[in-house]
Amino acid sequence: MLKGAVAFLLAFAVCWALSRHILAFLLEPIRQHLFEGDEIVFINLSEPFMIYMKSAALVALFVSSPFLLYQIWAFVAPGLYRREARMLIPFLIFGSLFFAAGGAFGYYVAVPVASRWLIRLGQDYTANITLRSAFQFESLVILGMGLVWELPVMIFFLARLGVVTPKFLMSHFRTAVLAMALLSAVITPTGDVLTMSVFAGPMILLYLLGVLVAWLAERRDGS
Repeated sequence: MLKGAVAFLLAFAVCWALSRHILAFLLEPIRQHLFEGDEIVFINLSEPFMIYMKSAALVALFVSSPFLLYQIWAFVAPGLYRREARMLIPFLIFGSLFFAAGGAFGYYVAVPVASRWLIRLGQDYTANITLRSAFQFESLVILGMGLVWELPVMIFFLARLGVVTPKFLMSHFRTAVLAMALLSAVITPTGDVLTMSVFAGPMILLYLLGVLVAWLAERRDGS
């Protein structure tokens, strides 16, 4: 935990120096859908400072994710067999890539789609979107998508460890879909149907991708 915290703080220090550019970049998918003449506002004196801090922390988490994943692996590695411990490099590569891909999906797809629909829904009223609410919405979507996209990686390594099988995963598919729908409702910032669907749809596809990689892992072990 200490090593992971140090890595995160180092990444945070770099991101803090670039926080103004980072926040402008992060808010662009929401800002581009605002009504003409509208702008994101803040109502508390400390609000910009806190959001700059949080935006730097969000990006620092993605930047330091390979090292954080390594520390997670180092924690469980003593309990693994030598053959299982050899999966370190694939775990770091695919874990980091899928986490970044999930964040990118959230930024380039989920946030624009959801924000456009939600803003247009209130077109009969004056929009006063605060800096805090805009960042909270986007950061939850991006971070949530990053975690969701780790699902195939988790399933693959659980399959390699013999914890789950493709047959088991498919036999519990309906239960998994229900669980993913409930999870989407919990982690969705606004709780609207569209944003929930943006979360739940990829989760179901990623679960099926996890079944495929579990099948490939089972065939490899069998060979």
